[in-house]
Amino acid sequence: MLAYALPALFFVLFLVGVLRDRRRFSNAVHLGLTVVFLVPALLIQLRHLPMPVAVAAAVLILLLPTLGILVLGVFLILNGVKMVRKEGRSLANLLSLLAGLGIFAVTALLITAAGTGSRTLIVVSATTLLVLGYVSFLFLCFVGYAFLYGRLRVRRNADFVVVLGSGLIGGTRVPPLLANRLERARAVYERQARRGNPPLLLTSGGQGPDEQLPESRAMAAYLTERGFPADRILCEEQSRTTEENLAYSKEIMERTVPDHRCVIVTNNYHVLRAAILARRAGINGQVVGAPTAAYFWPSATIREFAAVFLSYKLVNLGICALLVLGGVLAWLSGRG
Repeated sequence: MLAYALPALFFVLFLVGVLRDRRRFSNAVHLGLTVVFLVPALLIQLRHLPMPVAVAAAVLILLLPTLGILVLGVFLILNGVKMVRKEGRSLANLLSLLAGLGIFAVTALLITAAGTGSRTLIVVSATTLLVLGYVSFLFLCFVGYAFLYGRLRVRRNADFVVVLGSGLIGGTRVPPLLANRLERARAVYERQARRGNPPLLLTSGGQGPDEQLPESRAMAAYLTERGFPADRILCEEQSRTTEENLAYSKEIMERTVPDHRCVIVTNNYHVLRAAILARRAGINGQVVGAPTAAYFWPSATIREFAAVFLSYKLVNLGICALLVLGGVLAWLSGRG
């Protein structure tokens, strides 16, 4: 039973964190650590199984991650090619392709180090694995908790439904991705309106250099053209980033209803980062997600994780630097 003490501890920390504020990234880490420490605890239990069954289970558990990583690499490369074809070449659109190529590059490095026996290559590959292991752990925590957070229901009534902008097509038209957000916001509004307490819907987005009107105005027009009551819409017209979306929307909400609650609507890949930013901005509200095209999700998720990772850069880059320093010291000690 002692083997389950650590996973139980981290699971309790996870539950306490979710009850206190489900928008904390520490909840994702506690959930990840629960799984990490649960796996060896379960492996220990294999000794109680018949020997052939225990060996088969152990081999399967050890092989699955390796095969899974290679399959993931192929998937990311194919997805990256599709992303470039549909969305064009940009660094953001190349993320899944680069991640897939990176998996095979690291695999080639490991094979070369093992084949040549080069001490330098062994140290470099081991250090690379440690850094990537740390980053990959956080990424899996991010993806797993984002999936869970997106399925936690918002049960309280809200005074506002805030829709975050994402850019316009041709400077005037709402693109499908943003339309999905607006339709999800309409559904949240209608669900609460049926309970007799319709909220205000706040569209958030300023005017970009290539846009002919503020994004929030185009969003409001999209809704009213489809029968949404114009008197229930407010527009925030200054913001250019998610952080500004939230900050300027908060100002409007505080002026209109000082002691307010809100629901923030974005796309599903963006939910967890938006929730973390909303918490930092002091906004009293949770975030819900709208559907995203399947091919768009991998690169967008990698981009969102990178932003969250760098938002804690002092800790994360510090740990990565310590791991690299450990590798350098190991290499120098071997030379002596």
